[in-house]
Amino acid sequence: MNKTMMALRAFAPYDYRLVEVDVPQVSGKEILVKVKACGICAGDIKAFHGGIRIWGTSPLTRYIEAPVTGGHEFFGEVVKVGEEVEGYELGDLITAEQIVPCNACDFCRDGHYWMCQESAVYGFKAHAQGGFAEYIKLHSNSILHKIPKSFTAEQAVMIEPYACGMHAAERAGIRHSDVVVVGGLGAIGLAIANVVKLSLPKTIIGIDLRPRRLQLGKEYGCDIVLNPKDCDVVSEIKKITAGKGCDVYIESSGSEAGVRQGLDAIRNLGRYVQFGVFADEVKADWNIIGDSKEIQILGSHLSALCYDAVIGGIGSGLLRTEGLISHTFKLSDWAKAFETAEKDPAAMKVALRP
Repeated sequence: MNKTMMALRAFAPYDYRLVEVDVPQVSGKEILVKVKACGICAGDIKAFHGGIRIWGTSPLTRYIEAPVTGGHEFFGEVVKVGEEVEGYELGDLITAEQIVPCNACDFCRDGHYWMCQESAVYGFKAHAQGGFAEYIKLHSNSILHKIPKSFTAEQAVMIEPYACGMHAAERAGIRHSDVVVVGGLGAIGLAIANVVKLSLPKTIIGIDLRPRRLQLGKEYGCDIVLNPKDCDVVSEIKKITAGKGCDVYIESSGSEAGVRQGLDAIRNLGRYVQFGVFADEVKADWNIIGDSKEIQILGSHLSALCYDAVIGGIGSGLLRTEGLISHTFKLSDWAKAFETAEKDPAAMKVALRP
């Protein structure tokens, strides 16, 4: 094994560089993984553009610890294990949940590790360097999952996004009588639609601006798809529901317009789930929530105990992945990959491979 490797490092907004760094050394319960592929998250694109959620407004509010190697949607092969590692061997295909919990805060201690106060997500923190590299060191606190050798790269890369989508769907508490709207049919939005479909709701409505995503929406469980360019989405949802509005709105686009759309489309006493991550602060009519409709606002953060179910669901075929990885680029072509993920109308999930 070489002593050095190539890694995509974030130094500042718009300042990402492919640089040569040392291959991480492992000890104790750490594991070294040769990265097979790593998906590009919408959050990675927003981070590149200096999104306030990542870079903050000052060093005191900054989340990212730059310079850092990005990427949290990774999988790969175990190539070295620390002396205290048990249950994992060389050659195993493996992934780790995107968060490295501290295991000491109240949230970790009561089982809500995905809400860890330290909030250390791979690819953003110095002690949790990410998967946009030839190798990644898995922290001793990592929550690890083996991947069946039968999985394709597409299936393996989609484990993390699917787990996030499953948690969002679970937060919505879908009932068989619900009309559910999924706002934003990117890879995670489609995963949400697939998971929601398994709860057998009355109707699933998908919303997106891109024709390819609307087409996939139908394949992934949406009964109706709407394009805001072609119609007044809120009016259409009201027509479909006899003027009442949808029971559930899951916002997965990270668009400010999507928030306002969801609040307008949801019925009195409805349930609104916010999954999408925004680049900047959002303005909306907050009176709709209480004084007008008395709706429930539910947040959805990361993947919350969903990895095992997702791996099982993908393996069984209940959770689809066909068509979700639209482009794969070499790590050296990262700039083109980021541009494609952001601007190409045909792009779904874009992945990097070393």
